[in-house]
Amino acid sequence: MFLGMMLVTYLPRYIPVALLSRLEIPEIVIQWLKFIPPAILAALLAPGVLMIDGKIVLNIKNIFLLASLPTFLVAIYKKNIFLTILVGMISAIVLEIIIKG
Repeated sequence: MFLGMMLVTYLPRYIPVALLSRLEIPEIVIQWLKFIPPAILAALLAPGVLMIDGKIVLNIKNIFLLASLPTFLVAIYKKNIFLTILVGMISAIVLEIIIKG
Protein backbone atom coordinates (compact mmCIF):
# COMPACT_ATOMS: atom_id res chain seq x y z
CA MET A 1 0.00 0.00 0.00
CA PHE A 2 2.80 2.38 0.93
CA LEU A 3 4.62 1.71 -2.34
CA GLY A 4 1.45 2.20 -4.34
CA MET A 5 0.74 5.52 -2.63
CA MET A 6 4.31 6.59 -3.28
CA LEU A 7 4.01 5.81 -7.00
CA VAL A 8 0.66 7.57 -7.33
CA THR A 9 2.21 10.68 -5.78
CA TYR A 10 5.60 10.54 -7.48
CA LEU A 11 4.75 9.58 -11.07
CA PRO A 12 2.43 12.50 -11.91
CA ARG A 13 5.24 14.83 -10.86
CA TYR A 14 8.12 12.97 -12.45
CA ILE A 15 6.64 12.23 -15.88
CA PRO A 16 6.10 15.89 -16.95
CA VAL A 17 9.54 16.86 -15.66
CA ALA A 18 11.16 13.97 -17.54
CA LEU A 19 9.33 14.78 -20.76
CA LEU A 20 9.67 18.56 -20.64
CA SER A 21 13.35 18.53 -19.65
CA ARG A 22 14.19 17.32 -23.15
CA LEU A 23 12.23 20.06 -24.88
CA GLU A 24 13.18 23.67 -25.36
CA ILE A 25 10.27 25.73 -24.11
CA PRO A 26 9.66 28.98 -26.03
CA GLU A 27 10.32 32.20 -24.13
CA ILE A 28 6.69 33.33 -24.48
CA VAL A 29 5.50 30.18 -22.69
CA ILE A 30 8.01 30.74 -19.89
CA GLN A 31 6.79 34.32 -19.51
CA TRP A 32 3.18 33.12 -19.46
CA LEU A 33 3.96 30.48 -16.82
CA LYS A 34 5.22 33.20 -14.47
CA PHE A 35 1.63 34.47 -14.12
CA ILE A 36 0.27 31.16 -12.82
CA PRO A 37 1.34 31.44 -9.13
CA PRO A 38 -0.13 34.95 -8.65
CA ALA A 39 -3.32 33.89 -10.44
CA ILE A 40 -3.72 30.86 -8.18
CA LEU A 41 -3.03 32.93 -5.08
CA ALA A 42 -5.60 35.53 -6.16
CA ALA A 43 -8.18 32.80 -6.81
CA LEU A 44 -7.59 31.38 -3.32
CA LEU A 45 -7.68 34.75 -1.53
CA ALA A 46 -10.51 36.52 -3.39
CA PRO A 47 -13.42 34.59 -1.81
CA GLY A 48 -12.05 35.11 1.69
CA VAL A 49 -11.51 38.82 1.14
CA LEU A 50 -14.61 39.68 -0.88
CA MET A 51 -17.28 37.37 0.54
CA ILE A 52 -19.13 37.20 3.85
CA ASP A 53 -21.63 34.36 4.35
CA GLY A 54 -21.42 33.39 0.68
CA LYS A 55 -22.26 36.88 -0.62
CA ILE A 56 -19.94 39.48 -2.12
CA VAL A 57 -19.70 42.43 0.28
CA LEU A 58 -17.93 45.54 -1.02
CA ASN A 59 -18.64 48.02 1.74
CA ILE A 60 -17.16 49.33 4.99
CA LYS A 61 -18.50 46.36 6.96
CA ASN A 62 -16.20 43.94 5.16
CA ILE A 63 -13.30 43.90 7.62
CA PHE A 64 -11.19 41.53 5.54
CA LEU A 65 -11.46 43.71 2.45
CA LEU A 66 -10.36 46.76 4.43
CA ALA A 67 -7.54 44.82 6.11
CA SER A 68 -6.32 43.59 2.73
CA LEU A 69 -5.44 47.13 1.63
CA PRO A 70 -2.55 47.81 4.05
CA THR A 71 -1.56 44.16 3.80
CA PHE A 72 -1.29 44.42 0.02
CA LEU A 73 0.81 47.59 0.27
CA VAL A 74 3.22 45.96 2.73
CA ALA A 75 3.48 42.89 0.49
CA ILE A 76 4.29 45.01 -2.57
CA TYR A 77 6.78 47.38 -0.97
CA LYS A 78 8.49 45.24 1.68
CA LYS A 79 8.34 41.78 0.02
CA ASN A 80 8.51 40.16 3.45
CA ILE A 81 5.99 37.37 4.04
CA PHE A 82 6.26 37.50 7.84
CA LEU A 83 5.66 41.26 7.94
CA THR A 84 2.82 40.93 5.44
CA ILE A 85 1.03 38.29 7.53
CA LEU A 86 1.61 40.31 10.69
CA VAL A 87 0.17 43.48 9.15
CA GLY A 88 -2.83 41.53 7.84
CA MET A 89 -3.59 39.98 11.22
CA ILE A 90 -3.14 43.23 13.13
CA SER A 91 -5.25 45.14 10.59
CA ALA A 92 -8.08 42.61 10.84
CA ILE A 93 -8.01 42.66 14.64
CA VAL A 94 -7.92 46.46 14.88
CA LEU A 95 -10.71 46.84 12.31
CA GLU A 96 -12.78 44.21 14.12
CA ILE A 97 -12.46 46.21 17.33
CA ILE A 98 -13.19 49.55 15.64
CA ILE A 99 -16.07 48.49 13.40
CA LYS A 100 -17.83 45.91 15.55
CA GLY A 101 -16.97 47.55 18.84
